[in-house]
Amino acid sequence: MTSVKLVRAGGAVFGLGLASLGYALAEANWFALRRYEVPVLPPGTAPVKLLHLSDLHLASGQGRKAAWVAALGRLQPDLVVTTGDNLSSANAFDRLAQALGPLLELPGAFVFGSNDYFTAAPKNPLAYLWRDSRTPGWRQPDLPVAELRRFLTQAGWFDLNNARASFACAAGHLSLIGLGDPHLNLDREPAPRPAPAPVGTQPVLATIGLVHAPYRRAIKTLVAAGAGLVVAGHTHGGQVALPGHGALVTNCDLPARFAKGLHPVDSPGLLGTPAPDAGPGFIHVSAGLGTSPYAPIRLACRPEASLLTLVSAGHRVGQPMPLPSRD
Repeated sequence: MTSVKLVRAGGAVFGLGLASLGYALAEANWFALRRYEVPVLPPGTAPVKLLHLSDLHLASGQGRKAAWVAALGRLQPDLVVTTGDNLSSANAFDRLAQALGPLLELPGAFVFGSNDYFTAAPKNPLAYLWRDSRTPGWRQPDLPVAELRRFLTQAGWFDLNNARASFACAAGHLSLIGLGDPHLNLDREPAPRPAPAPVGTQPVLATIGLVHAPYRRAIKTLVAAGAGLVVAGHTHGGQVALPGHGALVTNCDLPARFAKGLHPVDSPGLLGTPAPDAGPGFIHVSAGLGTSPYAPIRLACRPEASLLTLVSAGHRVGQPMPLPSRD
């Protein structure tokens, strides 16, 4: 190959790389709403709508993202569930208040992720291909996690970090159970609560489990505790995916093919070995709405929030339907 051809080939590769980078930067702000139907309710039960948010990683300058999240209140879900990693920096708290403000008028529940305690640190992105991003040991949080906890609980949201709660809806009760972030080794199964006194004739419809990082041990813990649906985030859906192949990494021990979406927990390979006494159920892994501030890109993996409609068991599982951004 002549030097001229080499220069042209090099220029073409450089141009393709530059175009891909530009697209990946744009896709990081191309927000999508996914819709799923999850058959976990008793036969004949009216549907229950859950809005699942995760991994906002909000920065102070991200007003467009905050406005898009705030507008999700129009969906009027029965319950909002958030699975952590809300902030990118301590000075983004007001932006988070903007994003969640309308949603805090609705019932909600939350668990925290590592980026509710600590700001992200720059890392070699290629390192994710052979290990996860955990940093050994514990350090003093540099994000306002105590303020964040007060902000959410004062709005009436359930703090499910290693805790349980019961949520009353029109058709009955949802039993809620959550774990602290397994990525920080904070997950401890909460002790079972005594059976509550009957409230009229309203039954417990289903158990919903919340966790930030979908490590297999955490999923097994929640499923063994009776969760018919586990919701998680953390993976960013791989953040960078290959068209036709999907995610390359999950930043935990969950196989990459389960990096996002709704999956039966008995899917081959998902848990490695089944959870003891596990019944049929599902896990929803959100691709989340944000990125690391040091890698503000997404490729073939749009940022997302999800509306999960719980329906009667036996109902066909609905397919996700992306909706266009409103802003």
